[in-house]
Amino acid sequence: MRTIHPSSGLANVRYEIRGDLARRAHEMERLGYEIVPLNIGNPGLFGFRTPETMRLAIIENLKASEAYSHQKGIFPAREAVVMQQQSRGVRGVSADEVFMGNGVSELIDLVLRALLSTDDEVLVPTPDYPLWTAAVNLNRGKAVHYPCRPENGFEPDAQDIEALITTRTRAIVVINPNNPTGAVYTRKTLEAIARLAEKHHLVVFSDEIYDQILYDNAEFIPMATLVHGTLCATLAGLSKVYRACGYRVGWVSFSGELEPAREYLSALDKLSSLRLCSNVPGQWAVQTALGGYQSIRELTSPGGRLFQSRQAIIEGVAKSRYLQVHAPRGAIYAFIGIKDGVIEDFDDQRFAMDLLEHKHVLLAPGNSFNAPYKTHFRITNLPRQEVLAEVFRRMEELLDSYATGSQLESRAAPALKVVQK
Repeated sequence: MRTIHPSSGLANVRYEIRGDLARRAHEMERLGYEIVPLNIGNPGLFGFRTPETMRLAIIENLKASEAYSHQKGIFPAREAVVMQQQSRGVRGVSADEVFMGNGVSELIDLVLRALLSTDDEVLVPTPDYPLWTAAVNLNRGKAVHYPCRPENGFEPDAQDIEALITTRTRAIVVINPNNPTGAVYTRKTLEAIARLAEKHHLVVFSDEIYDQILYDNAEFIPMATLVHGTLCATLAGLSKVYRACGYRVGWVSFSGELEPAREYLSALDKLSSLRLCSNVPGQWAVQTALGGYQSIRELTSPGGRLFQSRQAIIEGVAKSRYLQVHAPRGAIYAFIGIKDGVIEDFDDQRFAMDLLEHKHVLLAPGNSFNAPYKTHFRITNLPRQEVLAEVFRRMEELLDSYATGSQLESRAAPALKVVQK
């Protein structure tokens, strides 16, 4: 039979977070090994629950969820997004400029598909959340990566960004709070990017899915409050702040210069119509989520579970002979690096595979996030602090073997109860 080849459009698409390492982890689990899954920020896997009021809102509106909704989403959900944006100081947004989607992931694809023609360029941070790079490439564009350097706390520099702008540049992506690094950008950095976008008439795509997950008094600045002279798209959803990944509910709201973007917004409306609508039951949780008690603050404050797990990561790195990290100020990840000169020819992919095979811990190597170096890896701080302490013990054992050149041995790792209520 003739071989069935995949589309050539997938040649430059990577999503290693669920790639070969994750597939190998599933194989090992089927063989009876217990794997600690630190590769994905999936709160429900670690015992976090969606607030009960959101679950009740879905149940109470199930009868109203059996028909297709408007392609942009149900009005109460879109209006709740408008009210949140207005409360943050964003002006000029109405429900007509809000689109609901099956998570932010679907919307990333739609907003880029509506914008890009062949070889159009989009400025994407490196390291990035790899769906942004993949979606640009899948939609005929070219992802141009601007650096967020470790030595600068993973914050970008506007001068670096401007040097990459060409006549083909259409948009810039900002991920704040950042995945994978946990950086929370300063007002100065965001204002510089906003002015740059306005100067070059670039669309700003601001990925703010972690907007309320902050530590140590870090301040989140909504990008839409700073962008006025060009189009700004703010993307957020229920998955992380509200621990509702499986609901698959996200939204994008548009602000700034709306009139010159009417044809673009019409194209996005057409694409939304083609998929009929997004998941209706989950949309009924949006108004309750955004207007209700924000329980995430308990989790991120001192003594809260996310705060304590983040602290366990900081302490685990501090005790290590080999590791270093910029303490994450937001989101649910840490982007951990190897100290200079402690291990010769360190390779993040090899480390990730060895850690999985020999220590039964699954993480995401830094090159998964289009980083130009192979010295970092990302873990999530969703497990409890005692689980993370054991993870760092296993990491240190593996790094010791690298440093001494000793032979790695496969053996059963101590059992860890990962899912905890």
